[in-house]
Amino acid sequence: MNAITHRRPAIALLIVTVAMTLAACSGLGRREDDQTVLARYLDYAGEPVDQFRYSGRLNNWRPLSSDRAVVWTGVNDAYLLSLGGACPDLEFAHTIALTQRGAHVARGDYIRLPRGQRCVITEIRPVDYKALKQAEREARGTQKAEQKQEDGQKQEGERK
Repeated sequence: MNAITHRRPAIALLIVTVAMTLAACSGLGRREDDQTVLARYLDYAGEPVDQFRYSGRLNNWRPLSSDRAVVWTGVNDAYLLSLGGACPDLEFAHTIALTQRGAHVARGDYIRLPRGQRCVITEIRPVDYKALKQAEREARGTQKAEQKQEDGQKQEGERK
């Protein structure tokens, strides 16, 4: 056997190791991003309430962590739900359901996941979703203005 044949397994191992490292690191940015999103919702969440009106249909929902989710019962009617501990698979579920008492979801009701898991709702906080979206629009506008200014300065520097 020559030297190249002996190196092939080592090269293959190196390639697999690099690929696995990159794949593992790709999730790190997402975690930071999830934490940023959660912080933003917490900033716009009101004081805890005992319950909210629910017609049996969610307009949308989003997991924010393994123990928090935001649900929309209307276009701008959002609620931040805290759960009693980690809710396995919440962040990976495609759909959820809420248990309810009459026309309301209350503390003590559950988020139900597709495989029959139930996660108890321990806190409900209404989210000022209109204000949150407005702040996001303003932040994007500021970022665009800053980018234009930077681009203008780069072009001016290139002309000199």
